[in-house]
Amino acid sequence: MENKNDTPHDVLLISSEKRQEHSKVEMTKEPVTANKTDLPSPQNLSSLKYSRYCFSPLARSIADCCHGGAKMAALAYSLGKREINQYFSVKNAKLLAVGAVVLLAVCHAVSRHYGGGDSCEWLLSSGRLLGENVWQPYGCMMHRYKSSEAKTCLKDKHVAFIGDSRIRQLFYSFLKVINPHVKEEGKKHENILVEDGSASLKVEFLWHPEVNNSMKQSLKSWTEDSTSKPDIILLGAALWSIKIHNGSNEALAQYKANITGIVPLLEKLAETSDVYWILQDPVYEDLLDESRKMITNQNVEAYNSAVVSILNSNLRNAKAKVKILSASRTVAEESVAESVDGLHLPESTRDITAMILINSYCNKIVKPIDGSCCLPHPYLTLLQKLVACFFAASIIGFVIISFISRNHRKKNKGSTDVECGEEKKPASAVPAASSLEILFQSLCKLALIMAYFYLCDRANIFMKENKFYTHSTFFIPLIYISVLGIFYCENVKETKLLNREQTDEWKGWMQLVILIYHISGASTFLPVYMHIRVLVAAYLFQTGYGHFSFFWLKGDFGIYRICQVLFRLNFLVMVLCLVMNRPYQFYYFVPLVTFWFCIIYVTLGLWPQVIQKKTNGNCIWHIGLISKLLFMLLCICFLAYSQGAFENIFSIWPVSTLFELQGGVHEWWFRWKLDRFAVLHGMLFAFLYLALQKCHVLSEGREEPLFPYKVSNCLLFISVVSFLTYSIWASSCKTKTECNELHPFISVVQILAFVLIRNIPGYARSVYSSFFAWFGKISLELFICQYHIWLAADTKGILVLIPGNPMLNIIVSTFIFVCIAHEISQITNDLAQIAIPKDVPSLLKRLLGFVVLLFGILLLTAQEQ
Repeated sequence: MENKNDTPHDVLLISSEKRQEHSKVEMTKEPVTANKTDLPSPQNLSSLKYSRYCFSPLARSIADCCHGGAKMAALAYSLGKREINQYFSVKNAKLLAVGAVVLLAVCHAVSRHYGGGDSCEWLLSSGRLLGENVWQPYGCMMHRYKSSEAKTCLKDKHVAFIGDSRIRQLFYSFLKVINPHVKEEGKKHENILVEDGSASLKVEFLWHPEVNNSMKQSLKSWTEDSTSKPDIILLGAALWSIKIHNGSNEALAQYKANITGIVPLLEKLAETSDVYWILQDPVYEDLLDESRKMITNQNVEAYNSAVVSILNSNLRNAKAKVKILSASRTVAEESVAESVDGLHLPESTRDITAMILINSYCNKIVKPIDGSCCLPHPYLTLLQKLVACFFAASIIGFVIISFISRNHRKKNKGSTDVECGEEKKPASAVPAASSLEILFQSLCKLALIMAYFYLCDRANIFMKENKFYTHSTFFIPLIYISVLGIFYCENVKETKLLNREQTDEWKGWMQLVILIYHISGASTFLPVYMHIRVLVAAYLFQTGYGHFSFFWLKGDFGIYRICQVLFRLNFLVMVLCLVMNRPYQFYYFVPLVTFWFCIIYVTLGLWPQVIQKKTNGNCIWHIGLISKLLFMLLCICFLAYSQGAFENIFSIWPVSTLFELQGGVHEWWFRWKLDRFAVLHGMLFAFLYLALQKCHVLSEGREEPLFPYKVSNCLLFISVVSFLTYSIWASSCKTKTECNELHPFISVVQILAFVLIRNIPGYARSVYSSFFAWFGKISLELFICQYHIWLAADTKGILVLIPGNPMLNIIVSTFIFVCIAHEISQITNDLAQIAIPKDVPSLLKRLLGFVVLLFGILLLTAQEQ
């Protein structure tokens, strides 16, 4: 029976039956004590130092070369790890994660209901600067609009800016989003009108530096004539009132009266238009000339408070929603010192304010993936509703099955015999859970997990923030995980090249690096991007290596094997496609690995099947295998350099439904082309390694170098130089396009260099990190789950469970994310045992049912589009 943790890129060099026998032998070799916490005496230390479960290699090396003090330190090191593992078990961690999710969901729901949880209000009112010209609104993501997007949103619109010179500056920053080539022309104290014929867009600035009758008449004219009324009105004024009246209290009182007078007009306009009142930004008093010294921040704040109190005090405004923009003040506080005259703000600050305004109006129209502020709640599709009903029925079914099973167990309990006074014991112990009970239990767990997925990335309950890359956000977590990986260093069960523990470790640390890469936004840093591309290629390399090794050694091309692999690869993704309303190609790595598994199967499974048993003593079979691999290479080259042929193949329905993204297969072609040789490299490496192993060329004993010493040293030197050479090249190439063109041909250099460095020295091949290996066993689930419950907005942002504390938020969200990924891995394994029977006729019937279900889903998807 196949190991339940197998993933498509596992190395299957020995059968699962042999692994189970091997584990049984290991268990019989080592005594099991009744109490794990019993401390061995110093006299027994020598007998324990070779035990794999009591000492890590680090502890043993200390014990071998040092005296009693060092031995006791080594013992404390080992026992410390055991204590950690005892109290922080996976089960306890998952229970804690469930409690955290419930508590956080309740807190966020209550906060949104009672504390003003509107993301539009967050966008306009608060946030923080992450870096130069990078603004992060509180609790939501701000999209950076391009000119084409802004024109699409504002097509046939009329936008009016009313106010003083600061509003005029904002007017020009707004225009530059629409047309970056706009120049600040026109007289300062006059009205300005700009029209864009391509978008039928009109943007005007009306010079009204004071809130007076002149401004009131302009607003009144729009309420009387609906044809000239703007779709968006942005206004603000106060500084001229402070300047002209020397900051007097009488002027402030008159300002309040004037604001009160125009509020009814603003509210009437807000019923059909978007009206924004822009609060006054602070000034830099030291740079103000003598004629403006009365414009102090204290006066500015007094005028702002007057506006806020008047607008918020009116009950009608709660419905009319005259929006107040105050976030620009926070932006200005950081940059007003860079002002030329202390009054007018730098262009970068005005650009941020303009982008906030466009996000506030356009997000609900354009609906950008990376802009969650003011984004409406997505509607539920018919498929999502059907899936919700299915999961609800599963939960009800689980409750019913559990209730029946509990009553059945109570009836089977021993009863007292009245005549003899002895208890009648049941014929057997409490029966194990039935397949039906396991099925409903797994579906019930999956339903609750999918509900969390939906709440995180589709419902407006939890917050989201933009990514912002700095070197520290990427490299410091790398140091942390490296230290943890070294701390959990253990002996391997077998010391063969790329043994199971080592490949799990490899997948684990690669996955953790990729996770850090995604959450830190490190794709903007080209050297990091190129090294991550190598890690993705290494996953595909392992796919080719593992599946080739399995088919070559076992020759098992049966349908059961295919279904097991395809189910474990695609189950979670298929569920997420339905729950999250995303296309299959959105989770690009799973389609990529699935495709290559099918290619490997077809290449090796079609006649003539070439396996190791057939090649013994007959080199002709080797030639046949090489011919197959060469033909595979030719097909890859043809499709890589013939985009039209590739797109024609994958544009045929229903295949196109699986591989299209945003209406085409170009993204699929790009992803496939980027690592097109990695799987073939893995297959060739597996073939060469198994051939050398068959010829007894390799020395794979514990602490033995892989080759003779001179050859090992030479290969090790070449590998180190090659590894460093690739890193230097990746750090020196100038553009992603240039790097991606060469990547398919040279990524194998660093992959092979790493494999040799990791395996040539015997001591390196004899140990592995159990910390990384643990993550490696759930690497596929980690990669997929990160899309929605660790990252946010389909990987474009970061999920915020604990606002205001980024470090604590990352810790909590990561903890929940890892627990869920591990639970999904177990659910997938349990369902695979039920859904994929070994009986071929039963399996074929289920396959037929699955095909019918898949076609039904594809038809429903096509109708909704």
